Amino acid sequence: MTDCPRRLLRYYEEQDLIRPRRLPNGYRDYDPRLVDRVLQIRGLPDAGLPTRLIRQILPCLDRPRSIHFPDATPEMIAPLEHERDRMDQRIACLSRNRDAISEYLEVVRDGDPPRG
Repeated sequence: MTDCPRRLLRYYEEQDLIRPRRLPNGYRDYDPRLVDRVLQIRGLPDAGLPTRLIRQILPCLDRPRSIHFPDATPEMIAPLEHERDRMDQRIACLSRNRDAISEYLEVVRDGDPPRG
């Protein structure tokens, strides 16, 4: 379902990022909500988030999104703000690259030589 390697699922479980239900035979059972969570978690390290921050934002991945952290400290918030800002920079870079590729493809498909 998630195309996630078994080893990575075990790592997520060890890091307390997921908690699959155990069947009587010892097999793990991943309900649809957990499958969705694995898909979300999988994208976060690719975005540069370390496991410790992923664990911190896990409540944000569930619905309904009623999030309340009465004990949030500046030390907890600062790394998340930093990672968010890094993501914004990467998104802007990816958007520029996507637009450049789209423009190139448009020129190539039309047969017009690039100007510049």
